Amino acid sequence: MPSRGIIAFVLLGALVIGWLSGHSSRQLKELSVPAITKQPIAFANRTFDPSAPPVDMPPLANGESAVCDSNFLSNASVSGESRQTDATHATLTITQVKMTLQLNVTIWEPAGVSQHVIEHEDGHRQISEFYYQNADQLAERIAATYMGRQVAITGTDLNAASNSMLQQLATEITNQYDKELNPEPTQLLYDAITDHSRNEVVVKDAVASALRDVRFSSTERVSNPGN
Repeated sequence: MPSRGIIAFVLLGALVIGWLSGHSSRQLKELSVPAITKQPIAFANRTFDPSAPPVDMPPLANGESAVCDSNFLSNASVSGESRQTDATHATLTITQVKMTLQLNVTIWEPAGVSQHVIEHEDGHRQISEFYYQNADQLAERIAATYMGRQVAITGTDLNAASNSMLQQLATEITNQYDKELNPEPTQLLYDAITDHSRNEVVVKDAVASALRDVRFSSTERVSNPGN
């Protein structure tokens, strides 16, 4: 039955404000690169009683008997140094971006469910894990665009304004990661191909087809943006 792909992001503002002297934006980029930590996948397979489902289990939609719950987590922090130009103005330079990535997958199955349904939910797991394979490369590419960036800061409390900006940038980074990762179109296509486990399409073939067709569709949109 259908999978639920949940993208959840936790923002951490580990913010460092200092005074910049004698370092150009180019030099700062050379001094540091984004620090990306990709945690191992956390997988769990849980059986439940349909008449009394656990409170921590996601609700089943009408017609569902099982569900694959995938949670992609991202924790971002941005650090910077500021150069004050006068009492109410400063230039904030981004010196470091750190991200920790995580994927938690739980397959919820009722006792006695058919092997066909079990295999279907495992297909959803395979799709989630496929997207997580290169998640660190995606995060590093996004974070790298912020390294050395300079932002104008104004306000009577420049430290507070700088901290607020760093938090805003951390939010931007995780939002972009969320947007570009996005396994949901592939999960939905997989359900369409398999009719939510109701037909006899082989799971391996359905997973491969969904991944291929979504990538092809994305490439077509990039190649033909006006269409």
